[in-house]
Amino acid sequence: MSVMEDVLKYIDVYDPRFCVAVIAIIFNPFFWNVVARWEHRTRGLTRLFGGPYLACYCLGTLIILLNVYRSHSMTVAMKAQARWEVMASPEVFYTGAALMALGSVLVVTSFLALGFTGTFLGDYFGILMEEKVKGFPFNVTENPMYWGSTANYLGLAFISPLMRWLKLLIFDKAFDVSWQRRRCYSQLLFQECQSGGVGADSSGSHFIPSGHHL
Repeated sequence: MSVMEDVLKYIDVYDPRFCVAVIAIIFNPFFWNVVARWEHRTRGLTRLFGGPYLACYCLGTLIILLNVYRSHSMTVAMKAQARWEVMASPEVFYTGAALMALGSVLVVTSFLALGFTGTFLGDYFGILMEEKVKGFPFNVTENPMYWGSTANYLGLAFISPLMRWLKLLIFDKAFDVSWQRRRCYSQLLFQECQSGGVGADSSGSHFIPSGHHL
């Protein structure tokens, strides 16, 4: 209990900046999952933008902007906070740098393998991938972009030893888990899903994964 009390004294959950960051963490995956499911049911964005690809690009761009704001709000919330001296050492700093390097590799290579529409909810727009990507990083982990972003935030927490970075990181990733997307065969979709194969919906036209994009 004494250790927990020592940890909690670095956390002020009533700070408005902290609250804004928490709201951003909750809102982002909730928003894009609701919009994506609405699009699948109604094709509203496809009709609005005149085609599935443009609609997907616009939603993906909005997701990127929301994530930029989330990261910004987390940074703002952390700057004025007390440092956790336990983490203020060169070893911890270099560990954080290594985690950020690893996370960046996973995120970038995942994006290159999936493409824009494969990364940003293209399956909800009926944009399905033709074949499975078996190369790196999907041959290492099933969800490389998810784990890459986790490594990035954890590395940033180590480099900037602020106790509430860890608090927000834990909250962010715990919330993300509840929305994590389960894609067909390592987060990739196949044309066979369109023909009523594994993962097709009742009409046999589109695959509906559960969970969320990163």
